Amino acid sequence: MTSDTEALAPDIADPETRLHDAHHASLRLWLRLLTCTLTIERRVRARLREQFAITLPRFDLMAQLDKVPEGMTLSDVSKRMMVSNGNVTGLVERLVVSGHLDRRTSLTDRRVQMIRLTKLGRAEFRKMAAEHETWIADMFAELSPKDVRELMRLLAKTKGSAQRSAGRRKSSPA
Repeated sequence: MTSDTEALAPDIADPETRLHDAHHASLRLWLRLLTCTLTIERRVRARLREQFAITLPRFDLMAQLDKVPEGMTLSDVSKRMMVSNGNVTGLVERLVVSGHLDRRTSLTDRRVQMIRLTKLGRAEFRKMAAEHETWIADMFAELSPKDVRELMRLLAKTKGSAQRSAGRRKSSPA
């Protein structure tokens, strides 16, 4: 049996529980969202590394290319992944060397590089993606379908609020 003090002690993994009532509820909410995201990401990174010897950024790059079989430019990939062209270039180089990607010069513009998954890359990515989906399903297994719908609704509302806030910041005088 736990004492009242132990029952009220904040969970070290949840920084938002260490905040007291004087902290704004929005700050606690932001920390809760961040904690959830980081917890899930850490587990996915570890499983990708352990089971497939691949990093999450490489998996993400392969996921983008799996959606576009004809391939994409490095610039398009960096926009989709929301990272710099330099970050994508390093990932691409390693995946070309491992045989997962094919890189070619664009037929219409010799300055542009096109990349796409090779047969090996596509086959291995699809195995990883199937496992990844089971990991995610397992992590959310305790949420009912109703919980998931409600959470999706609230997160969409949160996303919209954050996007509108960014717009308000740009239009307000400095």
